[in-house]
Amino acid sequence: MLALGGALCAAGALRADRRGLGPAAGVLGVAAVWVRLAASGVAVPEAYALPASAAALAVGLVRRRRDPEASSWAAYGPGLGVALLPSLAAVWGDPYWPRPLLLGLGALAVTLAGAHRRLRAPLLLGGVTLAGVAVHELAPYVVQVAGLLPRWVPPALAGVLLLAVGATYERRLREARRLREAFGRLR
Repeated sequence: MLALGGALCAAGALRADRRGLGPAAGVLGVAAVWVRLAASGVAVPEAYALPASAAALAVGLVRRRRDPEASSWAAYGPGLGVALLPSLAAVWGDPYWPRPLLLGLGALAVTLAGAHRRLRAPLLLGGVTLAGVAVHELAPYVVQVAGLLPRWVPPALAGVLLLAVGATYERRLREARRLREAFGRLR
C-alpha cells in the first residue's frame, strides 16, 4: 500500500500545479522499502540502503550544480535519509559496538559538512542521527548513575535547572531568535 501511494503521489507530482506531492512520493517509497526489509527479517539494512543513498546523493549533486538555488532538502535530504535513518533504527537493536561507532563517525562527518557548507539538510539529519547514537550509547550509564543517587537528588537537580533557565530567560530568548535567524539563512 505504501508503494502504491508513493507511485500515485509521484504520478501526481508530474503536473506543474502539484509539485508538492514529490516529497510525499519519496517518503512513501522509502517507507515501503523499509517495511519490506523489516518484514523480510533483514539484519543489515546498510547493504540495501547505502547503494540507493549513493545514487540519490549523486543525483542531488548534479541537481545542485545545475541549480545552485535548489534547497539542500530537495538535493541531499532523500539520500541522507536513506543512508542514516535505517542504520539509526538498527543501532537501537544492536548490542555490539562497531555499528554505533561507524554510524556516529558518519553522522559527525555529515553534520560537519553541513555546517561548513551552510546546508540545512545535512546539518539537521546528521545532528539528529548523532544525537540518537549518543543517547543510545549513554543511556545505560545515566540509568546506572541515577540508580545510585539518593531519591531527592533528581528533583533537586531539576529545580536548580529551572532556576538557572528562569534567571537567564531574556538572554536565552535573544539567543534563540539569533539562532532562528541564522538557521533561516541556511540553504
